[in-house]
Amino acid sequence: MSGSRIDLDRRHQGPPADLIPLQYQAQMLLDEHRMSAFRTAIAGVVRAGMHVLDLGAGTGVLSYFAAQAGAYVTAVEQEPGVFEAARAALAGAVGDRVRVVHADARVYTPDEPVDVVICEMTHVGQLRERQIEVIGGFRRRYEAAFGDPAPRYVPEGCIQAVQPVQQDFTYHGYAVPAPLFQDAFAIQPRTTELAAPRVFQQFFYSGPLPASCTGDVAFTLDRPGQLNAIRIITKNLLAIRMSPPGSVNWLMGYLIVPLRTPLFAEARARVRLRFDYQPGDEIAALMDTVRATALPA
Repeated sequence: MSGSRIDLDRRHQGPPADLIPLQYQAQMLLDEHRMSAFRTAIAGVVRAGMHVLDLGAGTGVLSYFAAQAGAYVTAVEQEPGVFEAARAALAGAVGDRVRVVHADARVYTPDEPVDVVICEMTHVGQLRERQIEVIGGFRRRYEAAFGDPAPRYVPEGCIQAVQPVQQDFTYHGYAVPAPLFQDAFAIQPRTTELAAPRVFQQFFYSGPLPASCTGDVAFTLDRPGQLNAIRIITKNLLAIRMSPPGSVNWLMGYLIVPLRTPLFAEARARVRLRFDYQPGDEIAALMDTVRATALPA
C-alpha cells in the first residue's frame, strides 16, 4: 500500500465491521444489483482451472460463482457462525471445489500463488469495513511470498463522488438530522439535488491505494435551497473489459450525511465541500469533518 499505513487505532474506530453476523448476511444475498453484477464479473474473469482466493467470503456465494466457472477456490471467513454456514452451503452446492478456511482475511497468506482475488469487504464511502486495509496488507504479503505476477482483483477499482443536497430530516413533525442510506435505484422524494455529483476519489486495487478519503470539491448550484447534507456515491468497478470496452459495475446504496452547519444558497451560487477521513472509519468521522462554505461569485 502506498503512502502511510492505515492506523489500526484510528479515531472513531468501532467494533470490527468486517465480522458481519449470519443474521445480516441475507440482506446482501437479497441485493439483486450486487449479486447479478458480481456473478457477471466473476463469469467474465474466472476461467476453468484457475485458483481463486475469496477474502472475507461471508456465506460463500462469490466463491460459489467462481466454482461454477470451473475454478478451485479458497474461501476465507473469520466469523464463526458465518464460517460454519458457508462451509455447509458450499459443500452442498459444489462439493470439494471450494476449501473454506477459518481465518482472518487481514493476515491470511495462501500456500501457493492464486490467479484471482475476490474481496468484497466494502461499504459505501469506504467507511466502516476494511476493503483497502485487507487488500493492501494482502498485496504486501503476497509479493513477499511469491513475487510477480500479481493476481487480478475483483473488484478491480473504485470511484467515489459527492453531491450537495437538501434533505428532509423531519419525521411526523420531529426533526432528526441523522445519517441515512438510500436505494440508488429508487426515487428519493425527501432529497433535493442541488447540483450534479462530482468525483472526489478513484483508484485501482492493483495500484497505489489511498491512505485517506479526502474531498475538496467546488460546485455551482443548479437551484436554490438549504444545503444541509451531502450524498456519498460509491461505484465499484468489478471487472474491466477490453472487448467490448467497458466494465461490470456495482453501484452501492447512497449515504446521506447531514451537515452540522447548513448553508442557505441561491441558484448559481458557488459552494465548496470539504471532508477528510480514513478508510474504515466510522460514519461519525465523515460527519465530524464535512464542511460547506460559500465561494465568491
